Amino acid sequence: MNFVSLLCLLLTLVACSAPPLRPSPEWRASPNFDQRRANFLILHHTGSQDAATALATLTSPERRVSAHYLVGRDGKVWQLVAEHARAWHAGAARWGTATDLNSLSIGVELDNNGSEAYGDIQIDALLALLDDIRSRQSIPRANFLGHGDIAPGRKSDPGVLFPWKKLAERGFGLWCDGSLPGAPAGFDVNQALQTLGYDISQPGAALAAFRRHYRQVESAAEANGDDGALLQCLLLQRTTR
Repeated sequence: MNFVSLLCLLLTLVACSAPPLRPSPEWRASPNFDQRRANFLILHHTGSQDAATALATLTSPERRVSAHYLVGRDGKVWQLVAEHARAWHAGAARWGTATDLNSLSIGVELDNNGSEAYGDIQIDALLALLDDIRSRQSIPRANFLGHGDIAPGRKSDPGVLFPWKKLAERGFGLWCDGSLPGAPAGFDVNQALQTLGYDISQPGAALAAFRRHYRQVESAAEANGDDGALLQCLLLQRTTR
C-alpha cells in the first residue's frame, strides 16, 4: 500500500471514530414557566458553638455543605443559597418515596451546639422566616421536618429540645398531645411509621427518630405512652389538614 492510500485509510478511520457534532439548537424563549417549588423544609442544628463558626463551615468550598438559611441565637438570619437552587444539607436521606431531598427541600440551620435549649428570640426569628418562606412556597404542613426524621440512625438534629409543638401551632408540622384514643387491635407501628414517611430499613432507628420529634425523648426508657395511638393521631392529622 502506497503512502497516499495509507493516508486515505487513516483519515477514513478517524472520521468513523469521531463523535457526532453536538447540535446547535435555536433559542426561542417561552413565557410558559415558573420557578421550581420546594416540597419540604428541613430543620437542622449546626452543632457549632457560635454563628461565625457555622458560617465558615457552610460557606467553605472544602466542606461542601450548605443550607438556604442560618438563624443565629440572637435572631439574626443569613441567606446562603437562593431558594430555587439546590443546597447541600440533607445528604443521604429519605422521606416516603423521596430520596433526593436536597433537590426537593429548603434547608434551615439553627445556631445551636446540639445540647442547649433554643431561646425565644431565635425561635421567633425562625417562625418569621417560615412565614416568609410559606408566602412563596407551597410546602405542605406535614413536610416541615428535622434532619433526624429524614436520616434516622445517621442524624438526630434539631434534637429533643427543639420546640416542635410551638411550630405546629403556627402551621409548621404536625403535633398531637393530650389524651389520645388507643390504636386499634393489630395496629402495626412499623407500617404506620413508613406511612408517615420514615425510612424503616432500620426499624429501631426510625422509631427513635419518631420519639425524638413527636415525644421529645432520647431513650426508650423515657418513652412512656402508646406509640401506636400517637402515630394514629398524626396520620389522621395528615389526611385531614
